[in-house]
Amino acid sequence: MVSRRGFLTGLALVPVAYAAGCSIQPSAPASTTGTRPLPIPPLAPSTVGADGVRRFALRAQPGSTEMVRGIQTPTWGYSGSVLGPTVRARRGEQVAFTITNDLPEATSVHWHGMHVPAEFDGGPHQMIAPGAVWAPGWTVQQHAATLWYHPHPHGATEKHVQRGLSGFFLIDDDSAAEFGLPREYGVDDIPLVIQDRRFTADGRIDESDTTDVGLLGDTIVTNGITDAHLTVTTERVRLRILNGSSGRLYNLAFADGRPFQLVATDGGLLSESVALEQIQLSPGERAELLVTLRPGENVTLRSLPITDRTGVDRAAEFGFDDTFDILTLRAADALRPAADLPTALVPMTPLAAATAAPTRTFDLQWFMINNRRMDMNRIDMTIPVDTTEVWSVRNKDNWPHNFHVHDVQFQILAIDGDPPPPALSGWKDTVYTAPDTTYTLAMHFADHADPTYPYMYHCHLLHHEDKGMMGQFLVLAPGQQPAPMAMDMSGMDHG
Repeated sequence: MVSRRGFLTGLALVPVAYAAGCSIQPSAPASTTGTRPLPIPPLAPSTVGADGVRRFALRAQPGSTEMVRGIQTPTWGYSGSVLGPTVRARRGEQVAFTITNDLPEATSVHWHGMHVPAEFDGGPHQMIAPGAVWAPGWTVQQHAATLWYHPHPHGATEKHVQRGLSGFFLIDDDSAAEFGLPREYGVDDIPLVIQDRRFTADGRIDESDTTDVGLLGDTIVTNGITDAHLTVTTERVRLRILNGSSGRLYNLAFADGRPFQLVATDGGLLSESVALEQIQLSPGERAELLVTLRPGENVTLRSLPITDRTGVDRAAEFGFDDTFDILTLRAADALRPAADLPTALVPMTPLAAATAAPTRTFDLQWFMINNRRMDMNRIDMTIPVDTTEVWSVRNKDNWPHNFHVHDVQFQILAIDGDPPPPALSGWKDTVYTAPDTTYTLAMHFADHADPTYPYMYHCHLLHHEDKGMMGQFLVLAPGQQPAPMAMDMSGMDHG
């Protein structure tokens, strides 16, 4: 009997034809056997008017995508059939969006990792009805970083992301040039979203049989397709990696064990590069890796079994035993030389002492935070604008969880009282929380205040979020009193 994974691998030998209107295109002509060229999301078109505002347009729409070779899968995408174009802007720029919803149900667009006014955060309070248009705008006020955008409808986020709605949002400043980092988009600077899927016999995305961590898939899609390879033409390549899965953790390494340099995490460049052989990413986390290749060699990026299992019950059920090939790098016979590897990067001033007493505490357990499930009409806390807070976050479960905070990038001061490892020493907006472990986080709530529109904090395992593992807070200016909007929750899909 052929296994499901073996069946899907066999299907990958069928010739490929990319769907018309797909928002991502192959980086080279497709072969008829073996792997397929990695699709590179196009850069989102933009215009800059006399007012200096950079304007983008996105359209959430249904389509069909050849995720598995030879099979068309119904999908959703932004301005195409799956995923979305890469939005790119510079620090200090004003950006504005026109976002149209051509889907059969309401959705939203959340700017994950972005410091953004609450009314434009794109969470469940900014839903876009079918046929409607949303027009957010703000000034980009943070360092160069690899961010992303995705839907955030209360109770239905996992389903919307599973169907294909995700895209990169890259912020630029002068640091990439200053440190000699690879920066030619699609050539030596590669956006890479890793996701897992299950498929039904007729090729549809299987949305049934959710586990306790969500829709755990048996097939990897990288930038929207299975069995991908990238032809590399430079000695060094920069992989901007996003764990875009809803519930699966990845322990990423190269098949030959070669080291790589970690230069950035969620919120931007580290203070210095870190040499690693493996890196673990939970849903929503990002990492920027530099890998060096020799002419003519092939090397495969893999996800290995999760080794840190302390306190995790049913590790196999949560996918901790699984191994997947993610992407094969194929070096050309002649490679463009690379600059020297950077060591010192962007210094980071601590927001608080490692021993600082927590301002607030958060216990993660079951589908709740602090024994409460999400209520769209309940504000869980208010925070004065332009203040720094220290949060203590503990996973009290025997399940995997992680923790994401909207609007801010945080520093991990301590893990169970000890300094974080180098890979977690930079700016973060999402962090994996191991069972029975406490994470001390420091964050600054700068300049955006709003008495009506809240921000979210939640587990970014999307099934957990949909089930209610989320809370909300207002950031208030001096003298402001909370005036939260009332939400009509009738007809909402709560998963």
